[in-house]
Parts: sequence; structure tokens; C-alpha cells
Amino acid sequence: MTDDQTIGAIVLGVVEGLTEFLPVSSTGHMILVGDLLGFQGPPGRVFEIVIQLGAILAICLLYAGKLTRIAVDLPTSAAARRFVLLIFLAFLPALVLGATLHGFIKSVLFSPWVVSVALIVGGIAILIIERMRPAPKYAAIENFTPAFAFKVGLCQAVAMIPGVSRSGATILGAVLLGAERRAAAEFSFILAIPTMLAATVYDLYKNWATLDFSGGTMILIGFVFAFVTALIVVRAFLAYITRHGFAPFGWYRIVIGSLMLVFLFAR
Repeated sequence: MTDDQTIGAIVLGVVEGLTEFLPVSSTGHMILVGDLLGFQGPPGRVFEIVIQLGAILAICLLYAGKLTRIAVDLPTSAAARRFVLLIFLAFLPALVLGATLHGFIKSVLFSPWVVSVALIVGGIAILIIERMRPAPKYAAIENFTPAFAFKVGLCQAVAMIPGVSRSGATILGAVLLGAERRAAAEFSFILAIPTMLAATVYDLYKNWATLDFSGGTMILIGFVFAFVTALIVVRAFLAYITRHGFAPFGWYRIVIGSLMLVFLFAR
């Protein structure tokens, strides 16, 4: 492994952990940064697939207490079963559409041009939603209804377009539907666990014939940096949005998307 590959693995690991749970699009940033660095990982996108597991592991660790209680109480608690139902209903649209449209999305939409435009459009949407968001009706995930969870799942399905942002679509969708910011973010984080695991497993299955784990050290570096960065970012993000909202992320998306379009036109 060369020094450039080591630096690229560190940078992309940090980018994955930093952006996976922020409303700025981790996939979009991975495509843009990877394109700018000229990063070449192992064949079959195994690097990008596996380092996502680092971010997932961070969420599992942060919410280990809550998830363990739900698992233990599931046989006897209606509240625990209802919580699982909410997550399943929110996960269902992405599961169905992801399996149906996987090939089209990977072959057609994974482009810096698509990402740049989606970043800008998504940034404008965040600014509009922040201005028009209704007074919160749901202060905690436990207050969500099944219909509410399914609607959030439809919002998540839109994020299959690279650059839209899975966390952005689910968090802002939940806020627009009446969730308090922190509850919306926490629901999005927990929903990420089955969604990202399913996407990772499906990607591994689809790319199995071309997978090459020869770059194991590179993958491990990216995984560790994604895990540590996500641990730090999630706590800070929850504290920030509770006080300040999402508008700064909207402006950030517009600036980054615009700069990337200028770069793409110029090169």
C-alpha cells in the first residue's frame, strides 16, 4: 500500500464517519472526495462498502443500552414491539425500492454531476423546511405513529439518489411531519442500522464475483477512522441541532455543490 493510498483511506474514513449521519450526503461526499483524490481502492467497491460498517458500529455502540432493552423486552412488552414495528415500516420503502432500482442507481446516478446538483437542491430544501416547519407534535420516538414512520420511510427512499442524504431526508422529513428535532435525528440514526446493513449486504452480494480483500490494511484504516469519527460526530450533532437547527447544513450543501459544479465545468 502506497503513502497516497494510506492518506486516501484515512481521509475517506473520516469523510464517511463525518457525513454519514449529517444531512449533507455521505455517498455524495465519498464520490466527490474520491474523485478529487483519484483514490483507487480494492476492486468491487469493497472499501466503500466495508467502511460503512464502521459508522453503523458507532451507532450500535451509542444506542446499545436502548437497543438491548428493546431486544430483551420484545417478548413481553407491547411498547418494545411497537418500536420495532415503527423501524420496520420506515425501513420497508427503501428495502423494496432499493432491491428494485439498485442496478439503475449504481450505473446511472453515481456521478459527480448528479451529486453536485442534488447537494444544491437538497440545501435549498433544508432552508425552506427550516422556515416552514410546523410546531412539533412528537417529542419522542415512542410517540410516533405507524403512518408517521412509513411516511418517513418514503422520505428515506428518495435518498437513494446520491447527494440527497439518507439522514437529511429522514430527519427533515420527520421534522416536516411534526417531530421534534432531536427525536427526528435519533429515529434517523436507529433507522440507519437496518437500512445500511441491508444496503451493505446487498452490495456485497451483487459485487461478490469481483470482491478483492487484498487491500485489507487499507480497508481496516478506513473502517477505524469512520467508526471513531462517527462516534464523535453523532453526539456533537444532536447537541448542535437542538440549539441551532439545520440551516447551516443547507448553506454548506449549496456552497459545496456549487464549487463542485464549477470544478467539473472547468476540468
